[in-house]
Amino acid sequence: MTAHLEPAKPSFERLAVLGLGLLGGSVAWAARERRVAGEVVGCARRSEPLRAARARGLVDRVSTDPAEAVAGADLVVLASPVGAMASLLRAAAPALKPGALVTDVGSVKSVLAETLPGLLPPGVVFVGAHPMAGSHEKGPEHARADLLAGATCVVTPASGNPPAAVARIEAFWSALGARVVRRDAATHDLEVAWISHVPHALAFAFARALGDAPPDAGEVSGTGFRDFTRIAQSDPELWAEILVANRKAIEGPVARVADRLAELARAIESGDVEEVDRWIAEARASLGVHERRRISPDPEAKIRRSGHA
Repeated sequence: MTAHLEPAKPSFERLAVLGLGLLGGSVAWAARERRVAGEVVGCARRSEPLRAARARGLVDRVSTDPAEAVAGADLVVLASPVGAMASLLRAAAPALKPGALVTDVGSVKSVLAETLPGLLPPGVVFVGAHPMAGSHEKGPEHARADLLAGATCVVTPASGNPPAAVARIEAFWSALGARVVRRDAATHDLEVAWISHVPHALAFAFARALGDAPPDAGEVSGTGFRDFTRIAQSDPELWAEILVANRKAIEGPVARVADRLAELARAIESGDVEEVDRWIAEARASLGVHERRRISPDPEAKIRRSGHA
């Protein structure tokens, strides 16, 4: 006889997601699909994303009012652009109940760690987070319930955060399928500058330089061009804000990359094939070190995303 198992109790009775773009919509949907929250409330300034989120079943309820959206919520996820998070939290703060937790999806952590905790009422705790997932596409119409499956989520607790609050936030992101790692805010910003922000800046710079390429060059492009330029199609407004917000951490890596590019240019100009060979070999070796340190993705995630499960 097969035993009847009761459905697992949700980790949070009510989750409020403020911002229903690609990432916020995916967080909301994953929380519903995985029963991480009993009720999911979505909030956006405009009615279009709210209608799209309701139509796709990403949320249970919607509101354009942050205070109304977070009323009674056990957990609030700030999923707006980084520059809008302070004003969004300021509007929501009066309705936050004691004991509520607040986290976020921001790509830059130091500025948020300095600003957001001071906007909270007593008894509410902010624990920063950054799920390393996304796409050049935007909007809830592109949200996926499996977007976080196998992705790394960096949790950035502050020194004064209660351990129980940090543990609940880490458990939340793990329950959505992410692999959680901890960093302090400054370390996060420097590491992400190297791993994400500078690669985007280089892709944007290359795409901008294509204005000087022969007009018909695109006819001979292959997969290498497609792979390298994909992230240059990212949302300009979003990425302008990210790059400026993390400018202190980005400055050093950009300078180092510029130095290395100048080295390569000199080696190529010299016509010394062996020197260029050595330069590329050293580059591959450096890349290999970081590839070995990278957290391996969930092998099942590729199957789920490809639709071949």
